[in-house]
Amino acid sequence: MGEAVETEFISAIDLRITGMTCAACAARIEKVLNRSGGVDAAVNLATETAHVAFDPRRANVDSIVGLIEGAGYGATPALDAADALAQREAAEAPTGLAEFWLAAALTLPLLLPMLGMAFNRHDWMLPASWQFVLATPVQFWSGRRFYRGAWSSLKGGSANMDVLVALGTSVAYLFSVWSWLGGGGHLYFEASASIVTLVLLGKLLEARARERTAEALTQLMHLQPATVQREKEGVVSEVPVAQMRPGDLFLVRAGDAVPIDGLVLEGESSVDEAMLTGESLPVAKQAGAKVFAGTLNQSGSLRCVATAVGGQTLLAGIIRLVAAAQGSKAPVQRLVDRVAAVFVPVVLVMALLTWALTWFLQADLALAVVNAVAVLVIACPCALGLATPTALMVGVGRGAQAGILIKNAAALEHAQRVDVLVVDKTGTLTLGEPRVTAIYPRGGISTDGLLELAAGLEQGTVHPLARAILKEAQARGLAPAVVTHAQTRSGLGVSGQLDEALLRLGSPQFLHAEGLAFDAAEFAAWQQAGQTVVGVARDDQLLGWLTLADTLRPGVERVVAALQRQGTRVVMLTGDHAATAAAIAGRAGITEFQAGLMPQAKAEAVRAWQAQGQRVGMVGDGINDAPALAQADVSFAMGAGSGSALEAADVTLLRNDLAGVLAAIDLSRATVRKIWQNLFFAFIYNVLGIPVAALGWLSPAFAGGAMAMSSVSVVGSALLLKRWRPPQV
Repeated sequence: MGEAVETEFISAIDLRITGMTCAACAARIEKVLNRSGGVDAAVNLATETAHVAFDPRRANVDSIVGLIEGAGYGATPALDAADALAQREAAEAPTGLAEFWLAAALTLPLLLPMLGMAFNRHDWMLPASWQFVLATPVQFWSGRRFYRGAWSSLKGGSANMDVLVALGTSVAYLFSVWSWLGGGGHLYFEASASIVTLVLLGKLLEARARERTAEALTQLMHLQPATVQREKEGVVSEVPVAQMRPGDLFLVRAGDAVPIDGLVLEGESSVDEAMLTGESLPVAKQAGAKVFAGTLNQSGSLRCVATAVGGQTLLAGIIRLVAAAQGSKAPVQRLVDRVAAVFVPVVLVMALLTWALTWFLQADLALAVVNAVAVLVIACPCALGLATPTALMVGVGRGAQAGILIKNAAALEHAQRVDVLVVDKTGTLTLGEPRVTAIYPRGGISTDGLLELAAGLEQGTVHPLARAILKEAQARGLAPAVVTHAQTRSGLGVSGQLDEALLRLGSPQFLHAEGLAFDAAEFAAWQQAGQTVVGVARDDQLLGWLTLADTLRPGVERVVAALQRQGTRVVMLTGDHAATAAAIAGRAGITEFQAGLMPQAKAEAVRAWQAQGQRVGMVGDGINDAPALAQADVSFAMGAGSGSALEAADVTLLRNDLAGVLAAIDLSRATVRKIWQNLFFAFIYNVLGIPVAALGWLSPAFAGGAMAMSSVSVVGSALLLKRWRPPQV
């Protein structure tokens, strides 16, 4: 990493990088950028992008692009990681096809003598002049990309895969020319031409396979319609989505995709949200319901008001998050980067040693050249460089299709290591839609009067309990009291002024801490029945209690059991009373819980487990548990409904379903397993392949083919992650 960039002065830019061919290229660009002052860069070979954070007092976009170009590569600024991918997609015409087909057509006749030998025909040998004529265009026209790449790399002070291919094929070609002009010796024109052809084929297959790794993000980018049916002054007209603003009215007809985020004003329909949340069943929509860009309206027409457009929609937030995660670098990649930085120089030394030792021991210059060429062309830094990012891209994309949004590569890698999973009660284990079950006034106030005061205090609060109190007041036709100077203390309670009186609302613990006296026995039975108790006080007088009850989410007990079976310790932390917590935990199958905790105490509990060496995951809604979410090694947020809310946690679950946590952990395990599998095969390929080539057991042509296919096989292996499905519970 580069030197620390001061957070208060940080700027960031995403760049589309051109000219990279292997892990050594990505490592070279990172090294050039990170050793410059005030820059911290991460380069991703698979996405061909770079995310660069910099101190604008010491660097700027032009200087960063200049550094990359000085290293021999191209760089184009993008709005964000998603825009960088869009640029790459737009620029991706089928490059290299003409070069490959010409190389294949000219190489085939060079291989005919080898085919003839299989049929005991020795008269198929081409004259040396013909071999020269056929091999030369392959070497210098079809293979020119390798010379360009090698020159750019060497000019930048490094060596990459192009150096190995250009050097290996050039040695075979020039040795053949020297032998031909010298009037004797073996010719290896077919070897140089075959290597170029096979490597070009490998690059084409690799490019196609890499496109498939980004399919999930590409599909998301294509979800949003380009136009919208806008209603203005009673007239409906089709306009570009870019012209819409929050507050504008629009219509969504049956069968149309929703163009922007909005709130339904009129109409009833069912909307397919599977492309965003992974939810297979359509969601009923009526007045007051939210609709999201990219979802599909199935039946009736809807009249809506725009709430978010352009880059502020939930879909845009998902695209940004997925693109950034796919372009981020997993911690294990640092090991690969260190290997890639020295890989090509080591291979060059090994090829030179192979040539020298073979010539010394065998006294055969031709054999020494052939073995050295085989060493050069079998080595494959590409497979190493693609092993991690391709698996990461597919895993993150597959998660997005299932409604699991992963913030970065580190979160994906860490999720599968969670030892303790901490869950909040309200909104996580329960539906988060509590209802007022009873009101117990005291001190002369009426039931309605107590509810009016409670509703007045809760008006500016977004907690589920606040919504329940306001909903009950509305159902009874009561107007909330006009409370001023309201202050919400997250997870504790609410205070405010009514005329000259100080009003307070909160849990019994909160009111007790505020100095109010009461007998806990009067509400103990309610709590033991699983009810949440909230008190209201005016100055030093307790005015009464409200009890609220929530419903356990369907299937929670099965998810908890599945997590426990796989060795994850599930613990519930809640601010509720111990009796209420025990009732909910018992129904969920959770044996360990802590109750009566303030938000900071939840964070302290997480910190205590971490001090014992436990890796802690935290599941919550981000309202009462923000400190604990921030403290956890991996944080899971359930049910984000806006683009901005997606940044709140390491893993965001678009569906309000605890099964998403189980699925995220399972996806993390599958992806990390695939990363290590890819790295193992990439390393073992090079560890075994180079010595075999050095011993002369592989022809250069076969070595080149093996090198080309190694990258393709790594990408193909990563694509198998597309088969992943969320576990059924």
